[in-house]
Amino acid sequence: MNAIKKKLPLVYSCSGCSSAAQMANYVALQLDRRGAAEMSCIAGVGGDVPSLVKLAQSGRRIIAIDGCPLACVKQCLARHGVTADYYLPLRDCGVRKQF
Repeated sequence: MNAIKKKLPLVYSCSGCSSAAQMANYVALQLDRRGAAEMSCIAGVGGDVPSLVKLAQSGRRIIAIDGCPLACVKQCLARHGVTADYYLPLRDCGVRKQF
């Protein structure tokens, strides 16, 4: 990994089946594609994939984006002792969960 990417925050998002989840994923993808953050896999963190858990615990700044009140991203990180530096629950922005 190059030095520039190591300085970027990691961004984790919900990407479930609801419209709110897909919006969270879209926002994270845009942060990644525009070079503002490096997107990583929250399913891998929740699934205890060693390399992805290690990355989440690496000390890099973390942006977590949840689509609905279930807060799956926040909870997956918490299982591994990780707290996001910036947490964005989309419900606080008026995004409603629709299937």
